[in-house]
Amino acid sequence: MIADSVGPLSRPFSVAHLPPRGTDVTVEANAEELAALAKDLHLPAIRTLSAHLHIKGSPARVHVTGRVKAAIVQTCVVTLEEFESGLEEDVAVTFRAPVAGEKEFDPGEEIEADLDAPDELVGDRIDLGAITAEFLALGLDPYPRKPGVAFEEGPSSQEDEAAGSPFAGLARLRKD
Repeated sequence: MIADSVGPLSRPFSVAHLPPRGTDVTVEANAEELAALAKDLHLPAIRTLSAHLHIKGSPARVHVTGRVKAAIVQTCVVTLEEFESGLEEDVAVTFRAPVAGEKEFDPGEEIEADLDAPDELVGDRIDLGAITAEFLALGLDPYPRKPGVAFEEGPSSQEDEAAGSPFAGLARLRKD
């Protein structure tokens, strides 16, 4: 995440004076933001989107937890029909201010695998809207199916089945 807004949903939040127990924040997307996010995510529509987040930490290290909920319209990959669905995604992200003397990441250099490495905290702000949009995108099914719909293979010829190979029909065409 970066401090400046990079998408249609932006809710900058200052972490300069976090209370010791943290604070709770709710992000609700308005109609314009929902339409822009739906376009960005190639969805027919997003009906509602909200996040209930808890922000805790210090100006040097911030931890955001919570849940993103959305009512969305998706397109079935089997029937190409639009259908309504819900989405709930847990949020857990940590931001850390850069440490003095720490070298920057070099893409050509091998690094240790650390899947939970904190995101860089730039300045004293995080964008809770961008976090909400990111976890919405992460929760989307890349191959959505309308409830009750299953993918079925098309009919195959009896000759192909008898030959034991799906390429038997192609071989026969090549001979002709």
